[in-house]
Amino acid sequence: MFKGQLNSTKPNGMEREAVKKQVAAGEALLEKVLRRAADARVHFSPENRPHVVVLGAGPAGLGAAYQLARQGVARVTVLDQAEIVGGNAASFEWEGFRADYGSHRLHPACDPLILRDLRALLGEDLLDRPRHGRIRLGERWLHFPLKPVDLALHAPKSFAFGVGMDLVRKMLPKPAPAEETFATVLERGLGPTICREFYFPYAVKLWGLEPEELAVTQAQRRVSGNSIGKILRKVAGMAPGLKKPGTGRFFYPRHGYGQISTALHEAARKQGAEFLLGARVTAIELEEQRVIGVRYTRGGEEQVIRPDWVWTTLPISPFVRGMQPAPPAEVLEATSCLGFRGMILIYIVLEQDQFTEYDAHYFPERELPISRLSEPKNYSLATEPRGQTLLCAELPCDPGEALWEKSDAELGQLLVEWLGQAGLPVRSRLLKATTRKLRQAYPVYRRGYEKHFGVMDEWLSGLQGLVHYGRQALFAHDNTHHALYMAYAAVDCFAPDGTFDEERWTMYRRIFETHVVED
Repeated sequence: MFKGQLNSTKPNGMEREAVKKQVAAGEALLEKVLRRAADARVHFSPENRPHVVVLGAGPAGLGAAYQLARQGVARVTVLDQAEIVGGNAASFEWEGFRADYGSHRLHPACDPLILRDLRALLGEDLLDRPRHGRIRLGERWLHFPLKPVDLALHAPKSFAFGVGMDLVRKMLPKPAPAEETFATVLERGLGPTICREFYFPYAVKLWGLEPEELAVTQAQRRVSGNSIGKILRKVAGMAPGLKKPGTGRFFYPRHGYGQISTALHEAARKQGAEFLLGARVTAIELEEQRVIGVRYTRGGEEQVIRPDWVWTTLPISPFVRGMQPAPPAEVLEATSCLGFRGMILIYIVLEQDQFTEYDAHYFPERELPISRLSEPKNYSLATEPRGQTLLCAELPCDPGEALWEKSDAELGQLLVEWLGQAGLPVRSRLLKATTRKLRQAYPVYRRGYEKHFGVMDEWLSGLQGLVHYGRQALFAHDNTHHALYMAYAAVDCFAPDGTFDEERWTMYRRIFETHVVED
C-alpha cells in the first residue's frame, strides 16, 4: 500500500487552512536542512553516503540534485536523455537569440527560501520585470493582468452586459448538476458569458477536448480565477494603492529562462553531483517490491546503475511501463488512460527591432490555432541582435494532426497569416523560421483520470527505494516554482542515513494538491 496514501478528494477550504499550517511548519523544517548539511559532511564520507539517482534534469530534478549535493547527505547522479539540462524550462541559441520553449516566467509566489537561493545563484541576472501582456477578446485587446480602468474602457459592451446579467442570475437557485465537470464548475463560478467568450474556447484549444469532457480538477488546478469574485479581487489588486508586493511583476533571467536550470546544474556539479546527459532510461529493475537498478543507453551502449534510491521526475505512464518485471495488469492498463497535449513552438525572426511593446499576447478564440505569442526581447531587455526580433508562438497540437506534419517554413508562413487575422500584421521581412515539437506539454485531465492516476500512484508509492515527484511524475499542472518546491520538499524528507520520512512526505503531497497554476 501507499506509504501515506492520499485521499483523492480535494481538500475543502477548512482542510486547506489546516494543510497550510502544516506546511508552515514544513517550511521551517526546510531551513533546518541547511544547518544539517555541516553535520552530514562530518559524519558521512562520500563513500558511505546513500547513492541517489535522479531521473530527469528539468527544474524538479535539478532542484533535488542541487539540494542533496549541497547538503552532502547523498551521492547524486542525474540522468537525462537530452544533451542539455532544463527540459521544457531550458533555453537554446538560435540565430543570435536566446529562445525559450514557450513563454516562461518565475512568479513572485515562489517560496522565499527557493527564491533566495535562485537570487544567490543568478545575482543581478535575475531581473524583476513588470507584466505587460494582452488578451484578445471579441476582437478587442485587454491588458493582462487585467487592470480596472483598462477593463472598463476596452471590454466589449456585449461582454460586460452579459457578465452583469450572469451576476444577477447567480442569485437564483439552480439544480445541482448530475456530475461535476470542468464546465459545470466554471459556469457556476464565472457564468456563461466568461465561459463562452474566453475559458471554454481556450480550453478546447489547449487540451483538445470539449469542456464537458474535462475533469473538475482541470478547473481547480489550471484556472486561478475560477469565480467572478476571484477575478474581481485580482482586478482590484492591480489598482494603485492596493497592489501587494510582486503583483503584476515576474522574475526573468537576463540570458533566457533556461539560465535558472543551467545555474542549478553548475551549482550541483560544483557540490559533487554527477550528470549523465544523453542517457535514455530503458528499464527500471525491481526485486521484491524494491527498485534495485536503472538501465539506460548512452553513446550507443546499454549500462546499468544500482543506487540506494531512485527519484524520478519522468512522465508517470512510460515510467511504469518501463518496470521489469512488469507491474500488475490493472496498473499497466491505467498507463494507457492518461494523456498529454502536445505543442508546436513556432519561432520566426523578423527584420525589425521590436514587433510590439507587449511581452505576451493570448488568443482564446477557436478560429485562431495559436494560443499565445511571446517576444523574448521584451522579457529580458535584450537589445541584440539589432534590427531583428524573435517571436515564439505556441500551437497546441498532437502528433498525427495535419499541422504536426508541416515543415518549419510552412508553419512560419502560417503564423504570419494567423497574426494578420488577429489584427497583428507582420509588415517587415520574415528572415527565418524554425520549430520545436513537444509531445507532452500539458497533462490532460479527462473525466475519470483520477482513478487511473491513483492506481499508478498507489503502486509506485508502495515500492521501496523510489520517490516520484515533479510535474510529469505527479501528472500535475505546475509552474517552475512549484516543481522546485517539490524538489526541496523531497530533500527535506531525506535523512543522511538514507531513510525517508514518509509521514512528512504525505504532508507535502497534500500541499502539492493545493498548487494552482500562475498565468
